[in-house]
Amino acid sequence: MPAPTWIHEQFAPTGSAIGFRVTRKLDEVQSPFQKIEIFETTDWGNLMLIDGAVMLTTRDNFLYHEMMSHPALFTHRDPKQVVIIGGGDCGTLREVLKHPGVNKAVQCDIDEQVTRMAEKYFPELCESNGDPRAELLFDDGIAHMRSAAPGSLDIVIVDSTDPVGPAEGLFNRVFYESCFRALKDDGILVQQSESPLALLDLIKEMRGEMRKAGFTAFQTLPFPQPCYPTGWWSCTLARKSGGFEFREGDARGKAFDTRYYSVDVHHGATVLPPFVAEALGG
Repeated sequence: MPAPTWIHEQFAPTGSAIGFRVTRKLDEVQSPFQKIEIFETTDWGNLMLIDGAVMLTTRDNFLYHEMMSHPALFTHRDPKQVVIIGGGDCGTLREVLKHPGVNKAVQCDIDEQVTRMAEKYFPELCESNGDPRAELLFDDGIAHMRSAAPGSLDIVIVDSTDPVGPAEGLFNRVFYESCFRALKDDGILVQQSESPLALLDLIKEMRGEMRKAGFTAFQTLPFPQPCYPTGWWSCTLARKSGGFEFREGDARGKAFDTRYYSVDVHHGATVLPPFVAEALGG
């Protein structure tokens, strides 16, 4: 086996970089949309890069996938119809389908190759792909939401890459308006919202676009994510109406295991550090 070397991602918006010690490249594919690479690391399991940007590792992906799904599903009173835009690695889909009350979860990712690579190198994330409640679509998520029936969805989760390339159109008012229209009156939109330490202005802008689209209440939940820039990430929930009191009893009595998410973690994530709360208006 060759001697370990290092893969570094330089992230210009934060003026920082992150590196992983790797032993070999396992695979590479150039899809019609982006370049996908898989590496074997010495300490983090497998590593997926898309166009040179770190997407996930075996070791820490559970932090992101659990926080992108469970806070919203335990906040909605009875989530049955869920759509995931992006999420091609299928980890968020797996977490959503741990909720027995969900009748259908549609995952719409434009790039089928992301899912095929996940099936091969992150099979644990794809355990629910064969669930009869799951539907995997490989299509334009923006068009999918534009054509969704009004008032048909309980939760929309936007599990996207950074707002560049294929994901650029997922962070603006026009897209959020289509999500607002597709959601029921008590529906929840979830958007991965980058680093609250280094990209706070992006979160403010994103929430502003959501507000223009008609959403009235917002909750940004920070969580650790070592493989992403600054190691501190977030998701943002937006509601058409109502607040964010979650079903604490159901969350405490859940019939499935989680490695990061818990009732106490959920409570803790709602308490923003003063500098974040001040910037976002509470």
